[in-house]
Amino acid sequence: MNRELEYMFVQSARVWIPDAEEVWKSAELTKDYKNDDASLQLMLEDGTTIDHKLDPKTKNLPYLRNPDILVGENDLTALSYLHEPAVLHNLKVRFIDSKLIYTYCGIVLVAINPYETLPIYGTDIINAYSGQNMGDMDPHIFAVAEEAYKQMARDERNQSIIVSGESGAGKTVSAKYAMRYFATVSGSASEANVEEKVLASNPIMEAIGNAKTTRNDNSSRFGKYIEIGFDNRYRIIGANMRTYLLEKSRVVFQADEERNYHIFYQLCASANQPEFKNLRLSTANDFLYTRQGRSPVIEGVDDAKELRTTRHAFTLLGINESYQIGLFQVLAAILHLGNVEIKDRDSDSSLIAPNNRHLTAFCELVGVTYQDMSQWLCHRKLKTATETYIKPLPRLQATNARDALSKHIYAKLFNWIVEHVNKALVTNVKQHSFIGVLDIYGFETFEINSFEQFCINYANEKLQQQFNMHVFKLEQEEYMKEQIPWTLIDFYDNQPCINLIEAKMGILDLLDEECKMPKGSDDSWAQKLYNTHLKTCSLFEKPRMSNRAFIIQHFADKVEYQCEGFLEKNKDTVNEEQIHVLKASKFDLLVELFQDEEKATTPTGQVPGTGGRTRLSIKPDKGRDTSSKEHKKTVGCQFRNSLQMLMETLNATTPHYVRCIKPNDFKLAFSFDPKRAVQQLRACGVLETIRISAAGFPSRWTYQEFFSRYRVLMKQKDVLPDKKLTCKNVLEKLVQDQDKYQFGKTKIFFRAGQVAYLEKLRADKLRAACIRIQKTIRCWLARKKYLRQRSAVITIQRFTRGYQARCLVKFMRRTQAATVIQKYQRMCVERKRYRQKQAAALAMQTILRAYMARQKYQALLREHKAVIIQKHVRGWLARCWYKCCLEAIVYLQCCIRRMRAKRELKKLKIEARSVEHFKKLNKGMENKIMQLQRKIDEQNKDNRVISEKLVSLESSYASESERMRGELGRLRGVEEDAKNKANQVSSLLEELEKLRKELSVTQQEKKTIEDWAQKYRDEMEKMVSELKDQNGLLKKEKDDLNKMIQEQSQQMTEKMTRAIAQETQQLETDLNEERSRYQNLLTEHLRLEEKYDDLKEELAHSTNVSKPGHRRTDSTHSSNESEYTYNSEYAELEDGSRVGEDVTRGMDTSLTLKLQKRVTELEQEKQSLRNELENREEQFQRARARDDAQFRKARGAELEYESLKRQELESENKKLRHDLAEMRQSLLGGAAAGTGAPGSPAYKVLLDQLNASCEELEVRKEEVLILRSQLVSQKEAMHHKDEKETMTEPSVFAQDVNKLKDADELKQAYVGLKDTNRLLEQQLQAQRRTYDSEVESLRGELQNVKEENNRQQQLLAQNLQLPPEARIEASLQHEITRLTNENLELMADDPTASREARVIILRRMVDLMEQLEKQDRTIRKLKKQLKVYSKRIGEMGAGQAEGQTSPGQMVEEPIHPVNIPRREKDFQGMLEYKKEDEMKLVKNLILELKPRGVAVNLIPGLPAYILFMCLRHADYLNDDQKVRTLLTSTINSIKKILKKRGDDFETVSFWLANTCRFLHCLKQYSGDEAFMKHNTSRQNEHCLSNFDLAEYRQVISDLAIQIYQQLVKCMENILQPMIVSGMLEHETIQGVSGVKPTGLRKRTSSIADEGTYTLDSILRQLSAFHSTMCQHGTDPELIKQVVKQLFYIIGAVTLNNLLLRKDMCSWSKGMQIRYNVSQLEEWLRDKGLMNCGAKETLEPLIQAAQLLQVKKKTEEDAEAICSMCHALTTAQIVKVLNLYTPVNEFEERVSVAFIRTIQTRLRDRSESPQLLMDTKMIYPVTFPFSPSSLALETIQIPTSLNLSFLTRV
Repeated sequence: MNRELEYMFVQSARVWIPDAEEVWKSAELTKDYKNDDASLQLMLEDGTTIDHKLDPKTKNLPYLRNPDILVGENDLTALSYLHEPAVLHNLKVRFIDSKLIYTYCGIVLVAINPYETLPIYGTDIINAYSGQNMGDMDPHIFAVAEEAYKQMARDERNQSIIVSGESGAGKTVSAKYAMRYFATVSGSASEANVEEKVLASNPIMEAIGNAKTTRNDNSSRFGKYIEIGFDNRYRIIGANMRTYLLEKSRVVFQADEERNYHIFYQLCASANQPEFKNLRLSTANDFLYTRQGRSPVIEGVDDAKELRTTRHAFTLLGINESYQIGLFQVLAAILHLGNVEIKDRDSDSSLIAPNNRHLTAFCELVGVTYQDMSQWLCHRKLKTATETYIKPLPRLQATNARDALSKHIYAKLFNWIVEHVNKALVTNVKQHSFIGVLDIYGFETFEINSFEQFCINYANEKLQQQFNMHVFKLEQEEYMKEQIPWTLIDFYDNQPCINLIEAKMGILDLLDEECKMPKGSDDSWAQKLYNTHLKTCSLFEKPRMSNRAFIIQHFADKVEYQCEGFLEKNKDTVNEEQIHVLKASKFDLLVELFQDEEKATTPTGQVPGTGGRTRLSIKPDKGRDTSSKEHKKTVGCQFRNSLQMLMETLNATTPHYVRCIKPNDFKLAFSFDPKRAVQQLRACGVLETIRISAAGFPSRWTYQEFFSRYRVLMKQKDVLPDKKLTCKNVLEKLVQDQDKYQFGKTKIFFRAGQVAYLEKLRADKLRAACIRIQKTIRCWLARKKYLRQRSAVITIQRFTRGYQARCLVKFMRRTQAATVIQKYQRMCVERKRYRQKQAAALAMQTILRAYMARQKYQALLREHKAVIIQKHVRGWLARCWYKCCLEAIVYLQCCIRRMRAKRELKKLKIEARSVEHFKKLNKGMENKIMQLQRKIDEQNKDNRVISEKLVSLESSYASESERMRGELGRLRGVEEDAKNKANQVSSLLEELEKLRKELSVTQQEKKTIEDWAQKYRDEMEKMVSELKDQNGLLKKEKDDLNKMIQEQSQQMTEKMTRAIAQETQQLETDLNEERSRYQNLLTEHLRLEEKYDDLKEELAHSTNVSKPGHRRTDSTHSSNESEYTYNSEYAELEDGSRVGEDVTRGMDTSLTLKLQKRVTELEQEKQSLRNELENREEQFQRARARDDAQFRKARGAELEYESLKRQELESENKKLRHDLAEMRQSLLGGAAAGTGAPGSPAYKVLLDQLNASCEELEVRKEEVLILRSQLVSQKEAMHHKDEKETMTEPSVFAQDVNKLKDADELKQAYVGLKDTNRLLEQQLQAQRRTYDSEVESLRGELQNVKEENNRQQQLLAQNLQLPPEARIEASLQHEITRLTNENLELMADDPTASREARVIILRRMVDLMEQLEKQDRTIRKLKKQLKVYSKRIGEMGAGQAEGQTSPGQMVEEPIHPVNIPRREKDFQGMLEYKKEDEMKLVKNLILELKPRGVAVNLIPGLPAYILFMCLRHADYLNDDQKVRTLLTSTINSIKKILKKRGDDFETVSFWLANTCRFLHCLKQYSGDEAFMKHNTSRQNEHCLSNFDLAEYRQVISDLAIQIYQQLVKCMENILQPMIVSGMLEHETIQGVSGVKPTGLRKRTSSIADEGTYTLDSILRQLSAFHSTMCQHGTDPELIKQVVKQLFYIIGAVTLNNLLLRKDMCSWSKGMQIRYNVSQLEEWLRDKGLMNCGAKETLEPLIQAAQLLQVKKKTEEDAEAICSMCHALTTAQIVKVLNLYTPVNEFEERVSVAFIRTIQTRLRDRSESPQLLMDTKMIYPVTFPFSPSSLALETIQIPTSLNLSFLTRV
């Protein structure tokens, strides 16, 4: 022991030390503990170092903390160290960090009130806990309820659930949820909905028994024990309620911040209701009994709404409206009585003022006289032996008497309601067992404790004693079961405390004795207590400072009781005269309340007292007698008796305990006060359970679990084949003290602390291994780093040396380059200098030579200019006048053009404002540009002309200059003459000056013309550029508009695409939902049908029992046959079956009412459809009246055609008769023996007739084909015409819409166009209306013609396909139909003429029917003769080789099958059977068929093919009755075999495959083109010809859906036990999962024991399912749907269990799940089912497994989790994070801050708040059409089916 202590109390060990605030505080040792140490060096969690002193006497060390991996355990007994701080810390961690309110403590469920609504009580949670073991799931009230329900069914023993706790701890809610669980999982045994009534009692009892206190807004102020009764099938049949300790004093007094009972406030809140007007109520603040607490309203509670709930519950329990009003009337009277004011008359008497309105209201409500009630409220009658006195009462006593009466009335009312609730819950069915739910106060201690607390604590003492004994008994049974040495465990026995209270001369006895004393008082009773128990009982003490109190040492704590009021509360009397007044009331309900006053076994009132709390037993035992002696029993005596009865009941049942804990006194959500919690844990016995467990062996491991967990502590040589022996050897080495453990048969039992010791050894071993691994890894990492650095240094050196070499080479290259650069630079400088000098010399030469040339040129130029001047002077005079004229003309043209241009400009501006111009702007601009281009071209041409003129002028100028030169020479010659003529010089000079002036003027004019031309050219260029810019802008605008239009069209296209995609998705979703609803309705229908069959069987059984010797054969009539169309065959059923059917229907009243309601709805719908049809017919008649003449002409033509066809058919019939007559004559005419042989004349005649018939048939076929092609072409032409007419308007409308869209965007530009379009649209609409009216009339006429044409076409086609003998009948039927229609028309047109026409038509019909019957008889007669003759011919051919035989002998001899030629090519794929063989067919092919043999040995779907071939023959015979009976018998037989063997997977799978194949055959051979695409020509010939079985296809499809759902349920039942074990519990990857310590309760291990399921079991079962379905020929698409459904079930069940099991939420379990899922995906891949959608159904499970493995610390981790877990809901993600539990100490828990971060990020998700997945959800199934390539004529029927009576046709 010392060695272990030294090993455990070492440095870093964590311990618990007491603390005043937190009760217990965690600390860590900073120094190892030695045996002689007087103190411990500790460091608190906040870093504070303290010196913890040890007790020098006891040397008790502080409590050790459990390892972190044990913190947060589901079961407190699983903790290694079992003590108070460990329990408190574990509860706090689960409640605060994980938000888990339930925790096991051995057999006790500890429930902490969260003060918040949690989503953990839904139906999905109930279904998840149903059928589960108590230790397999997380703690929950549902787990306790399931355990009680399971033990009741398994052990055949009654159960009890004891719910206790102080006010506000949640007792009522826990009891309510337990009852809801029983009501949900068990159902009721009748149609009376008993479970609803049981739940409906809760709101009633809460209204009249619950109130608001300072601790709880809905505190139960009474205790109750509800027994829920079950029948032998464990279904609820009723309930019974017993109540205890109603707090009557609350009726008249409430403390601050408290309320009276809820019912009073509910009435006041509903006072304005019409039915409550006569109660004279108002607000709650107006009444004394409801305003004393000054808190009339509860936040979040609507009292008026609660009253409606209460009234609904009353109604559900059978308390009618009148009784409810009576109850409310009594409650209102109590409120008015409390407001009655009593005044002092003098010091010894009192009075009530006359006409007190509240007393008046009270008397009117309860039906008593005002005088009597006012008299006895202020007086009292005293009786002596001889006389009777009336004594007035003082005001205080009168007020107390008034309050006592109020309490008494309320108690009576409470008792009456409880009694009637029990009556409503009682049943006539015999009770087989029951489960009791006890909701009672926990241990109470206040500053002032009185009689109420004494009774409550007395009851808790009794319950604690029973609890201790039960725990002790369970411990003893466990030890004996495991065969370990049993040692007596010392536990607290509170029997001495119970004896102190209830034994002889105990506290209750002394109290009753004192009550009998005439002058008994509280003080004298206290003295008796002191004298009797103070020295004799150690549990009884006297307070030091008081003589009117006493102290009792209870099991939970010491409680001091004040003696004041004990006697009066124990007597509990009331004024008898007041009771007499009430008994004389005219109010029946009040009289009923007090009618058993003398018979009551409990006192029902209270003597005027102090107004303290008073509780009493309301529901006494009915079995006890009611003597006057018992009437005088006190409250204490009665409570002791009722408590004794309760204990007897509990001892006779198996108890289950729920301890409710109140976490704080302020009703804060998820707030934990350690002081309050420890106080309640001590009071409710949880710590006593821990102490009892710790005294023995609390930790228990199986040998396999121990081996798996502590394998690391074993050496290889210690591991033996026998796990048990291995564990023994290892434990003997690890734990020296053998008293610390014991070896049982299947488990190892450890003392408290030993598991922690082993865990520390394991952790140290793992830590040492980790250190060694770290050392090796660090060495490897360091060496790897060194080698990496060495390689890096070598690499750096290599690169450095290379760099230096490259730098040297670079320097050498630069030096050589510099030398070369210098050489070339110097050469460049010298060359540049030389070139500069050379250029300077050349420049000088050039300048000089140029100067000389210019001088010479100037001389020549002066001469040349003089000649030009002379030329121009002469020409100028001629041109001057021309230019002036030209200038004037040009100016005139410019003015005219300007005027026209302005007009054109104005016109263009007007056009620019119009829409038409804007529309044609681009075109107009292009025209203008083209015109301008043409103008430019013309101007270019003018320029070329002008240039040519200039060239000609230059040439003329050159010739003129030559001439002038010649003239100059001549002038030079004459110069001398001129010189001589000096007199002529002056004139010449003047002329020269004049010429110069003219030259200057000419030059100015030329310059002006050139400027104008330049200006004109510039203006034109500017105008062209502006036009180009404008054209560019228009093009740009046009491109923008086109681009905008394209973008809009693209956006519209994308929008339409998205809208179509969304609509498609929505339609698919709606289709799946509708399909799912339809299939759910089919499931409900099947359930009702099965119920109907069960009732019918019960009726048959009862009939057989009542009439022995007579057995009624069951009818094949189906309960849902009324839903089918073909049900006329049941008119021929036996009378006995019909009578039994009627009786059975009479039994199922609810189903009959539903059917009647449905029939009424159908009749109404039928009437509305009939009215609509009449309206349509009236419209049709009005539309048809216009073309009646044409229609009648067409009708006449059709009649002529029909008459011609009848004549033709009659001629054919005559021809056939003639041929038969010839054949008969030829056969009878020959007397020779060989006349009938092949080659004989008779034989030839018959062959000729057959050939002629064949040729005639071919001709008729060709005619039919021609007629069909013509009719089809005509129909298509009309159809296309209609389509064109109907498609025109939408396209125009679409264009208009687009135009309108453009108009919206170009609103300003289209103003003018809108006006024009509006006018045009008005005209167009007027024309369209006239056109539509004409088209509508034409369409109506065309539709009539088309319908008539189609009808005639169908009739013609049907007539031509029929055999000749059937054509006449069809024609006659058609004629009758036509005449009937004409008759109806005549009746509509002329009723008077219709009667005459009706007589004619009836006569004609009679003639036609006679003719038809006559022809039928003739045809049948001819057929028989033809068969006889063909038979004779066959016999003649068979007997030719044997010799001559007479014809008579041939007929008499039997026909041998050997001699009949049999040719398989004539087999048409049909099977013929007789009508009487139908039941034999169904029996052999369906009812008695072995699926295994058929599936293995024969072709898949063989029964379906056989049934369809039989159906084909019935269709070939045109036998409606046979078709219907065969289909109906088939459907009913399949239902019967599935009902009989519905749990057999192979049977269900086999008939699902055959039903689908039969459905596909009906589609494939229906003749519908959509189903005939993949048929061969031979298969198309086998199509059904006479019947359309579309309605039966729907019926068979519904049957297939039912079979599919039954298959899924069957497979789910097989897989259900495997899923949790194989997917979660089994350790697929060995060594990954660590097993955590377990508690008292059996925990599911991850180690696979014998008989447990593994993942391989699931895969093998899936493979078996798949192979079986493949063998049965199930469609591949259907197999995919089945696999998808199975994978959904696997994923949903696994995830639900993961969310409800804290021990499964770990990192290693996430790895196991992902591996298991990968195995399932591999299975899908092997089977080729990856694309069936099954993998997607596992996505939530995959994401949950990933969530268990990812990091959960930082913000980035939170973001990754939110993006990863898209398939999980927020509630599921938070639940997994809260449940995440480290298996090893190296893992860390998820912080609360991280979980809140996840919740914040996922706040915007719109999803369902449901936590669990719906495991009952079934995907809607579809049956895609799958045609068969198998030819019907090739199918062979094996003899093993016993179908020899079928004949192949």
